[in-house]
Amino acid sequence: MTINIVLIEPQIPQNTGNIARTCSVTGARLHLVGPMGFKIDDKKLKRAGLDYWHELDITMYGDSKEFFEKNHGPFYYFTTKGRHLYTDIRYEDGCYIVFGREDAGLPEELLYQNPDTCVRLPMKENCRSLNLSNTVAIAAYEVLRQHDFPALKQEGQLTKFIW
Repeated sequence: MTINIVLIEPQIPQNTGNIARTCSVTGARLHLVGPMGFKIDDKKLKRAGLDYWHELDITMYGDSKEFFEKNHGPFYYFTTKGRHLYTDIRYEDGCYIVFGREDAGLPEELLYQNPDTCVRLPMKENCRSLNLSNTVAIAAYEVLRQHDFPALKQEGQLTKFIW
């Protein structure tokens, strides 16, 4: 099972670091699409995902045009403007779940051209959005849940006791 998490023009290094950590523990591939609001060696970015950075499968792109030229969906666009719930979609192996800037989201032209694959998380009315790293985690685990969490450890162990 391959999940591709795509961040288009991320602006906040701590969010990207947290998302990198989510990718590392789930085995998802991370695609960073520029221009970004920070440098990849930013201390805040590394600190958020520090223990897991060596586990990360990451690809970087200069811009959206380069990303879409090199990758071929299916793409699912997470947006507060989506008309479909993220739980209504059946995510395929190898899918790309795409997220936009923290301050602006994905370009509306992109959303308009892909209405059937624009999805949203339910939220209270008049709330702007959930934090990007939280949204990515929810989305990644929904994709994995639909496939019964392949290749992920599903049981934990106590350190001082035996279950």
